[in-house]
Amino acid sequence: MSSSSDYMVDRRRLRRKLGFWRIAAIGAALLAALVAVAKFSGLDTMEKAAPHIARLSIEGIITGDEDTIQLIKDIGDSKASAVLLKIDSPGGTTAGAEKLYLELRKLAEKKPVVAVVGTLAASGGYIAAIGADEIVVRGNSLIGSIGVLFQFPNFAKALDSLGVKVEEIKSTPLKAAPNGFEPTTEAAKAAINSLVVDSYDWFKALVKTRRNLDDAELAKVVDGRVFTGRQGIPLKLADLIGGESDAIAWLETNKNIAKKLPVRDWKKKPSIERVGLLGLASSGVRAAGFIKLASFIDQFGGQSESASLDGLLAIWQGSGAN
Repeated sequence: MSSSSDYMVDRRRLRRKLGFWRIAAIGAALLAALVAVAKFSGLDTMEKAAPHIARLSIEGIITGDEDTIQLIKDIGDSKASAVLLKIDSPGGTTAGAEKLYLELRKLAEKKPVVAVVGTLAASGGYIAAIGADEIVVRGNSLIGSIGVLFQFPNFAKALDSLGVKVEEIKSTPLKAAPNGFEPTTEAAKAAINSLVVDSYDWFKALVKTRRNLDDAELAKVVDGRVFTGRQGIPLKLADLIGGESDAIAWLETNKNIAKKLPVRDWKKKPSIERVGLLGLASSGVRAAGFIKLASFIDQFGGQSESASLDGLLAIWQGSGAN
């Protein structure tokens, strides 16, 4: 066969391969679009239209974000017969934990709620747990850390060593105090301490009321430490050693929830970048030569920014919590 014939055969093969990958890329993009439409239109929630037990997970840092709050409201308006509140959290901001707690109490007025603690429900995570009607823990779960924290860095000595001073003009000595650029005055420390004490009193009163503790019982658990689940039961910080199946059994026995109801996960509506097929579609489209289309998919996906924590914290900062 001549070299020109070989060339033509190779070109035909190349065109066929390129055509296949282009079709595959377009198919992947269409599939991703269909999945995204299903996710955002709520078509994936059809199974939740019948009676079921809703499983809601509270994980990581608690900020009282609107997506979580809306999800709780949606469960309250749904056909769910009861709620399993799965908690694995070291806590978060005091305001965020308060917001979450209040929404969980509103939910509990509509449907029975059982908290199921995994590894950790500390500080704000424990505030979420006491928003439930019953708290189920593993023997080695960590719970408690009842306290409030305010932290701020102070760079005054480091700046002095560098010969740097931050000048400022402010209306009163306590404005923007502490600022970290100068030694913290006793007046500023006292002002911050009053905030901590006020939020701490609120936290203690919440625990006392929700866990039905007297003053002596409360004093044993509010020094900021965490307790294992086994320790927490006699201290009345939790109700039952077990897991999800035990929580369901409690609902069936004590709240007259029908047996063998399906458990359905309730999750935040995914932002478009979380729909995994979009990344696959972008890669496939790019490989097929459709660079502009791939760029559009990437931009459509976007990126979310991580939230920062400001203000008073109800968070456990053990070595595994940072």
